[in-house]
Amino acid sequence: MSDLGYLAVRPGAGEPRPYHFPPFERRRLENGLTVISAHLPGRPLIAAQLILEGGAGVEPTELAGVTALLARALPEGTETRDAVAFVEATERLGAEIHADAGWETLVATAEVPRRHLAPSLLLMAEMLLQPALPAHEVDRLREERLNDLLQAAAEPRRRVERAFSATVYAPGVPYARLLGGDETTIPGLDRDTLAKRLATILDPREATLVVAGDLTAVDLETQVEAAFGAWRADGQRPARERLADDAGTRRVVVIDRPGSPQSEVRIGHVGLPRRIDDFHAVAVMSVILGGLFNSRLQRLLREERGYTYGIGAGFDFRRSAGPFAVRTAVQTEVTGLAIVDILGELRRIRESPIEPDELRDARDFLIGVFPLRFEVAAQVVGAISGLVVHGLPDDELDRYRPAVAALTTDEIREAAVRHVRPDDASIVLVGDAEQVVPQLEAAAIGPIEVIREGTPTEVPA
Repeated sequence: MSDLGYLAVRPGAGEPRPYHFPPFERRRLENGLTVISAHLPGRPLIAAQLILEGGAGVEPTELAGVTALLARALPEGTETRDAVAFVEATERLGAEIHADAGWETLVATAEVPRRHLAPSLLLMAEMLLQPALPAHEVDRLREERLNDLLQAAAEPRRRVERAFSATVYAPGVPYARLLGGDETTIPGLDRDTLAKRLATILDPREATLVVAGDLTAVDLETQVEAAFGAWRADGQRPARERLADDAGTRRVVVIDRPGSPQSEVRIGHVGLPRRIDDFHAVAVMSVILGGLFNSRLQRLLREERGYTYGIGAGFDFRRSAGPFAVRTAVQTEVTGLAIVDILGELRRIRESPIEPDELRDARDFLIGVFPLRFEVAAQVVGAISGLVVHGLPDDELDRYRPAVAALTTDEIREAAVRHVRPDDASIVLVGDAEQVVPQLEAAAIGPIEVIREGTPTEVPA
């Protein structure tokens, strides 16, 4: 010890404690609804999630945003209760009931004390199977979305995310657009459009109800049957997502924001679906590249260069190939230098050896935080729902830590070589074009498209 009584050497991490994801059971109702339950002793706040197949990835292009708007409208009243009465009914039970839309699914979620699970399931079923979708509420939500889009246009982070998706994905691919719809599609959505959309995805044969919490003395089968047993399909199964096609070539896009002191930058390409053989190697590689405070990108651009307060990188895993992206904001005057450094790190993760201490830190982090992701019932439900959505085996979560622990440095680099493509990576940024474009031209990274007030122009290479 030193004179101050502190340890001279920081203690290292110990061996991780054993952990097993909570076991769960499957059953099927007569109508085809799959029910998955996980008993979590000592957790009386129960979480339930009903997963409906058919998210924004299968919307018609002209109706983009309809599923997200539908999810927001569902809690706004039912055939027997208006919006206020529905909220009051949930509050009397100490419950939270809402709906959300994603690329793959629409889900209804409830969190409720165990003693009120049965009436909460009935309310969830009422919201989904007997929605009022009142026209005035749909109109209000539609206007809120349009106002949100106006606000997003003034926010560099949201503006660059929108442009990045539209850049890396081919035109017409669902992932190229906003999940919540845009200014061209939202005005055409009304109460009848939402009702028709709901009818296409209300199919118990393609639905799964996941329930987790302390189920001691809970007759779950009877309660679920009472809420959802009468639900029947109309004979039409929902479609699956179209494949996420790559735009094909690198693009460099600058969205002009005159006078901006920072450039909001995204660099990347179409990435990977969740179901891949080397998922664990990709997860660790992403942490080494840009997922920790001492990641390669963070060390170089924040600690050594001082270009940014923070930078991250990784894959957004979806059912089809989601994007791979590096995300950061840098000072305007060093935008070109930062982009060159980022592309250099993308090449280095493919070409240079993974150091043993890099692998150790990334592996220890992922193994260590894994149990913390499932401390409450809602987190357990979310994890099981992920297995359902992506068609993963039931033991996937129990295999995670051993699979990560067994990885080698060679396997990490092989994953980088297969999946990180710096020469194909597009660069999209929101910043001051007058200052940024000359820097990009000096970096010679390709033809530059400048968007000023919605009008793209091309800068000669």
